[in-house]
Amino acid sequence: MKYKKVTIEAMGYELAPVVVTSIELESRLEPLYRYLRIAPGQLQALTGIRERRWWEPGYPLSYGAIAAARKVLLSTGISPDEIGALIYAGVCREQFEPATACRVAAGLGIGGKAAVFDLSNACLGVLNGILDVANRIELGQIKAGLVVSCESAREINDIMIARMLEERTMQHFAASLATLTGGSGAVAILLTDGSFSGSTRRQLLGGITQSAPEHHRLCLWGITPDGKGGYVQSMSTDGVNVMNYGVELGRRTWEAFLPQVGWRTEDVDQVVCHQVGSAHQSAILKTLDIPPEKDFTTYEYLGNMGTVSLPLTAAIADERDILEAGDKVAFLGIGSGLNCLMLGMEW
Repeated sequence: MKYKKVTIEAMGYELAPVVVTSIELESRLEPLYRYLRIAPGQLQALTGIRERRWWEPGYPLSYGAIAAARKVLLSTGISPDEIGALIYAGVCREQFEPATACRVAAGLGIGGKAAVFDLSNACLGVLNGILDVANRIELGQIKAGLVVSCESAREINDIMIARMLEERTMQHFAASLATLTGGSGAVAILLTDGSFSGSTRRQLLGGITQSAPEHHRLCLWGITPDGKGGYVQSMSTDGVNVMNYGVELGRRTWEAFLPQVGWRTEDVDQVVCHQVGSAHQSAILKTLDIPPEKDFTTYEYLGNMGTVSLPLTAAIADERDILEAGDKVAFLGIGSGLNCLMLGMEW
């Protein structure tokens, strides 16, 4: 996939207000830690995550997505009437139907001829949404489109912590560890054909996807029977194999991505990765031969926010001028399934 007409016009985000430290989560798990003789501090030691943020209980996902989208529309002066597509790309949604995107669009005043729908692909949702909107712009179908997401980790953490306290085994602890890294947040990406501001910044050059669907059972989040005639959320992750097979998929994708955008590894000025944790970050950078100083991270204080992690991290890097004009920037995304998607931009 190559592009000549697509610009990332603006990025906006909302940080959830409630800071939850790894120490706090471990205090809730104290009976389990004592029973399994796990030393305190392991959560941060294993993941590199000191804290994450959660929404207040009951916070609607659409509110976060609307707030983030309003920021990009206000900052650019682009009217809701000029948006040709709005995609909600979160793992978390407000209901099975209608699409959460419809509630977001209504809140923003987007409608009429705009395509409004949800898109779901684990932690890659926003990047997949960017490609969808980019294709519409490149084909001349629309001039501007929004990709939004809002993720919430509070509910699944509360459920899994209660279950971990009931099922006190090391196997269940290991399968539930990834859940404890979850953070909450919202993001909005506005893509245009460049005709609104005339800016030549943040040009999307191309991207590529690769998959390894034989590993689709390594990370599972959904609903399961509760044994009482109802259903309850559950999450289970084979963290070791997600990392090992994910890094191998990342290597294969990187090798296909570089010639797609006409770069060599040494040409890349900055990368922004999906924010899983310290072990994953170290493994992928080492495998791709990317110096750590070229990578900007937020997982230490925001955790893993699913689809929101990578684009929100990029937005913060842009705010702090870590991503500078003219930089060759690569977004390195991966999601359970397994799927990998990489995008190249000239910032």
